[in-house]
Amino acid sequence: MGAMLALVDVRGLGAALVDLVLPGECAGCGVDRRPWCGACLAQVGPPTRPWLPGGPEVLAAGRYAGPLRAALLRYKERGRRDLAGALAGLLAPVLDEVAGPAQESTIWLVPAPSRPAAARERGGDHVARLCRALGARRADVRVARPLRLARRTRDSVGLDAAQRAANLAGRVRVRRGDLPGAGRVLLVDDVVTTGATLRACRDALAHAGVPVASAIVLCDAARDH
Repeated sequence: MGAMLALVDVRGLGAALVDLVLPGECAGCGVDRRPWCGACLAQVGPPTRPWLPGGPEVLAAGRYAGPLRAALLRYKERGRRDLAGALAGLLAPVLDEVAGPAQESTIWLVPAPSRPAAARERGGDHVARLCRALGARRADVRVARPLRLARRTRDSVGLDAAQRAANLAGRVRVRRGDLPGAGRVLLVDDVVTTGATLRACRDALAHAGVPVASAIVLCDAARDH
């Protein structure tokens, strides 16, 4: 256990050093423009509404392609935690469209959970970090993290829609002490492909008595619209 914690600490330190050394790069291509160069920003979007049979309504910042895909991979897989703000900037107008103007009631962002092993390798939960960066932009937004994945959950890469659903069946757990309070609840994820994760998260919250209004995601990788 001690060796594992030491490894996590080293990875976290490495990610933090990257944040310091490369603070001014374009999120998409890495040129000296922050947070986006004009060419990359022009290729992001427009927002899409992937259709998920039996799932919540979803609004995505753009398709999983080009600079948006590159930025997400750098953020998610290559330790570029500093890109949370740049990606939150793309998701902010999506949140505004779904939630409307700032209001008195609270909007709760609930991040889709990562596998525990994946979160450790990445130095933390990247979707939760994205939610915090997004929540800092609006006074009526708060973040709740009631959802966890069971340790035996497999990586979804390479699984088809049926396999993804089976992989998540009964494996999205709810910590009732972390449930959001009164207000509107939005699920947040980085990529939507088949919708299995969003459906499983929505259902787990519903079983805990928390209705989900809709979902917002960065990247739309769904085949059908």
